[in-house]
Amino acid sequence: MAAAKTTEDIPGLVKAHFLSPFGCFLVTGSPRGIRSVSFVDTKPCPAGPIPRVLRNGVKQLDEYFRQQRTEFDLPLDFSGHTHFHQAVWQELLKIPYGRTTSYLAIADRLGDVKAIRAVGQANRNNPMAIIVPCHRVIAKNGDLQGYFYGLDFKRRLLELENPLSFARQGSLF
Repeated sequence: MAAAKTTEDIPGLVKAHFLSPFGCFLVTGSPRGIRSVSFVDTKPCPAGPIPRVLRNGVKQLDEYFRQQRTEFDLPLDFSGHTHFHQAVWQELLKIPYGRTTSYLAIADRLGDVKAIRAVGQANRNNPMAIIVPCHRVIAKNGDLQGYFYGLDFKRRLLELENPLSFARQGSLF
């Protein structure tokens, strides 16, 4: 049985770190496009040259965190992932900035409301945090549920996009 390919095994893969107000992200790409965006708990965030294939992606992420971008316009490389996961991620790309949808609604759009857990699993395996906005998916009752980087991180992203709906209630006393 062959070993699973890691990102290091993929020819032409390039990487860059990006420091955001949320912390350090690692962005990887291939000649096909952005392959992953992941939060990394690294301090300090490594600086270095940004490979040409990743410059636009890093620029767009920076604009997003500065609230100057509401949509990403980047080639994405989903190769190596299941068709179902790719279908879920394509649905996530349709969720407008500052809005949310439910896991059930995505399963329904994919034609099988019983696939709700599989939709949740696809969200958990989303390799492109922020760009493929799995943070915009919540429970059908409106509760925040499941996020790879934790619910506080998810709330902060939703608050960034829509502070009127997702800001934390301050203490009155």
